[in-house]
Amino acid sequence: MKPKVQSILSYIGILWLLAYFGGREERNELSRYHLKQGLGLWILTVLFNLVLYLLILSIPTLGSLLGLLGLIFFIFMILGIIAAANEVKKPLPIIGKIFERRFNFIDRS
Repeated sequence: MKPKVQSILSYIGILWLLAYFGGREERNELSRYHLKQGLGLWILTVLFNLVLYLLILSIPTLGSLLGLLGLIFFIFMILGIIAAANEVKKPLPIIGKIFERRFNFIDRS
């Protein structure tokens, strides 16, 4: 799998696993960077949805208001895919700098 394809797939939820395990031989610095960004985005999205679910159970009227915040993660995903397609190492807005220093196992594989 080519590094550009790995970079793009790393932002699409469960396809991150395909990008991570499917192209170890061809991985370069750019694909490792986007794998980190994509994994961080996926983890934050899962945590946000879990908290949102618990809030909706306790206060149902907040559901629609907080549900709109979920669009932010979708927008981040689109921005990440655009950066990966353009082969640019550009961090995700607000949260991307955090992930540049995390997930060191990606660099070692």
